[in-house]
Order: sequence, then C-alpha cells, then structure tokens
Amino acid sequence: MSNQTLTARLALVLAVVVALVGAGCAHHAAVTAPSPNRSEAVPAPSQGATVVQPEPTIAPATLPAGGMTSSDLPATVDAINKAGYLKDAYFDTSKADLRADSRDSLATDAGWLKRHPAVKIEIEGHCDERNTEAYNLALGWRRCNAAKDYLVSMGVPAPEITTISYGKERPFATCHDESCWWQNRRDHFLVTARQ
Repeated sequence: MSNQTLTARLALVLAVVVALVGAGCAHHAAVTAPSPNRSEAVPAPSQGATVVQPEPTIAPATLPAGGMTSSDLPATVDAINKAGYLKDAYFDTSKADLRADSRDSLATDAGWLKRHPAVKIEIEGHCDERNTEAYNLALGWRRCNAAKDYLVSMGVPAPEITTISYGKERPFATCHDESCWWQNRRDHFLVTARQ
C-alpha cells in the first residue's frame, strides 16, 4: 500500500469520525439560562438536553478619560478608611441574602472601587451575639462571600478583594437587643492597600 493510499484512507476515517461525533452532539440541544439582567422566558430543557449556564456578564471597570490616579485619596490607608468611602451592607437575622438596601450600598461601593482601581479591600463578615460561635463564623463567611460575588458581578476585579469572617467576635454595637443586633449583622469594608 502506497503512502498516498494510506494517507487518503486515514483522511477518510478521520472525516467519518468527525461526522459521527458532530451528529451525536446534534442530539443534545443546548439551553441557556436567562441572563440575570434580562427577564425573557426560556423554554424548559427537553429530556436529555444539556443546560449551559452563561458566563456572568461583568462590566469592565471604566476609567475616566486620561486614567485615574489615587491622588484624590487621602495619603494613608487609615485615612481612607476613616473617610468612610465604603458603606457597610446589612443583613436580616440568620440570613446571608443581600437585601435591597445592601445591594444599593454595594453598587455605590462598586462604583467607587472601579474609579479607584489601585485600592484593595477586605470584606469582614459579622453577626449578632445570638447563636453559637461556629454557626456565626459560617454565617459571616456566607455574608462576606455574597458581598464579594456581588461586587465582582458589578465589575470589581476579584483579586482586589479578600474576605474574612469574625462571626460575633467583633460587635459594632454592644447591647443585648435588636437595637444593637441589627448593627452587628453586617459586612464591613476596609481598604487594605493602595498603590
């Protein structure tokens, strides 16, 4: 058998394999889930269909014309934190779901962070004094990660954000009723570095 005949047969076999694989894949219709920014209905997947989750749409951090410097910020990280540029996000009892007011605060925080890309932050998850230490540490983690995910979805680069849970160990307010508890169920934002 000549090399040309062998090459022609291998090409034919390869073409048949590609055609069969393509035909097999055609039996699985891809169904995409709706984008969180759109409300149109998507038909339910048929039996055996593959559901493809879309990549989250992340708006790129936009800089003003000419770029952004950090010269408009105070000189030290402590001074930036004391200035209160970043607002806390608050939670309902035993919940890590972002409330509407928390999403509003986070959207404002995201805008500020995108205007100041040289800033790195830490999100602290906090809880009120009720429940066990282990429960509150886990809840604090869920809270700070919910805020981080939201900020990233708004275009803040994930590497610029770290998270930590303090549970109930660092209360902001110290009384033993709801007038203090609501203030302690929060994510607190600290600037940790600036370039």
